[in-house]
Amino acid sequence: MDDSNFRGEKEENEITKIQSHGALHIGCDLSIGEWIFDASYPLYRSDCPFLSSEFNCRQNGRPDTDYEKWRWSPKQCFLPRFNALDFLGRIRKKRVMLVGDSIMRNQWESLVCLVEAVIPLDRKIISSNGSNIAFYAIDFEASIEFSWAPLLVELKENENNKRVLFLDSIEENAQYWTGVDFLLFDSAHWWTHTGKYSSWDLYEEGGRTFIELNLLLAYEKGLTTWARWIDSNLDPERTRVIFRSISPRHNRDNGWQCYKQNEPIFHSGHHTHHISAQLIVLKEVLKKMNYPVYLMEITSMSALRRDGHPSIYTKDEMAMERDEVSDCSHWCLPGVPDSWNQMLYALL
Repeated sequence: MDDSNFRGEKEENEITKIQSHGALHIGCDLSIGEWIFDASYPLYRSDCPFLSSEFNCRQNGRPDTDYEKWRWSPKQCFLPRFNALDFLGRIRKKRVMLVGDSIMRNQWESLVCLVEAVIPLDRKIISSNGSNIAFYAIDFEASIEFSWAPLLVELKENENNKRVLFLDSIEENAQYWTGVDFLLFDSAHWWTHTGKYSSWDLYEEGGRTFIELNLLLAYEKGLTTWARWIDSNLDPERTRVIFRSISPRHNRDNGWQCYKQNEPIFHSGHHTHHISAQLIVLKEVLKKMNYPVYLMEITSMSALRRDGHPSIYTKDEMAMERDEVSDCSHWCLPGVPDSWNQMLYALL
C-alpha cells in the first residue's frame, strides 16, 4: 500500500473516531464528498437583510454568481436540503449559539438568512449586547446567537497597555455559554497571527507572564482550558456541543490566490487527506474530554472552494478603487457556509 494512502486512511479513521465520541454521531463522515452544481441554489436571496456588506459579494459588484450554486454532496450518506420551518421546529424553545471569530460570524449570518424568510417581519427581532448578537424567532421561542470569542480564552489589556492572552482564564467569555441548548465553537485563525498581525503581546498562565511560546503549544493550552470548562460546567443531557474545524484560507501570493476564481477545484490531487497541525492538536484535546463533543470537519471540503471568497468584492466599487485588497479568508454569502449549516441541520 502507498504510504501516503495509508496515512490518509489513518487520518480519516481518527476523524471518524472523534466524531463518534459525540452524541451527534450519524453513522457517516459528512466531510468526504464533492461539490455539485445545483441550479436550484442558492437557498436564500442575496438581499437578506441580515447580511453584512463585506460578505455580500453580489451587492459589491462581483460579476459571476455560480459560487452561490454549488451544493455539497457527501459520498457516504445523504445530506438533506435545508428546510427552514423544520429547522425552526427542531429548535423550538431552544437557544442555538455560534461561538468564535469573524468566520463564525460569517456562518451565523448564513444560518440566520437560511431561516429568516419564512418568518413574518413582525415576528423576528435582532438584539445585541456588546459583541454578542441574537436573532429571535418569536413564535418558535427560539434564538440563533453569536458570541464573539476568537481565542475562546480571555484577551485583555494590562496597566501598561500591553495585550495579554490569559491561557488559563475563560470565564469572561464562557459566562454567555451557559443555558444554551446547542453550542457550535471554532477557534483557529487568531492563533496563527504572528508578528505585526499578532493579537497579543504577552501570555499569562498561572500568574506567570511571558513573551515567547510555541504557537501550537499555546493553542493546546487555550483549548485545554476550554475543554475543562465544558467538562465542568455543562450537562450533556441539556447541551449539545459541536466544534467546527478551521476554515481554510487561500491566501498565498498576498491574498490573491482566490482572485478571479469562478469554480471549485475538481482534480482529486488537490483534495488530499492532509490534516493541519491545529486539527491534530484539536483532536487530541477532544479525545481527552469526558464530554461528548462532535467534530464538524469542514476544512477539506471548503479547501476546494477558492472561488467562494469575497476577494476584492468586500466593498462597493468606489471603496475598492481607494483601497484594493483581496479577502481570501471569509466567504461570500450565499455560499460555502450555507453547506456548513446544512451539516449542522443534519446533525440536529
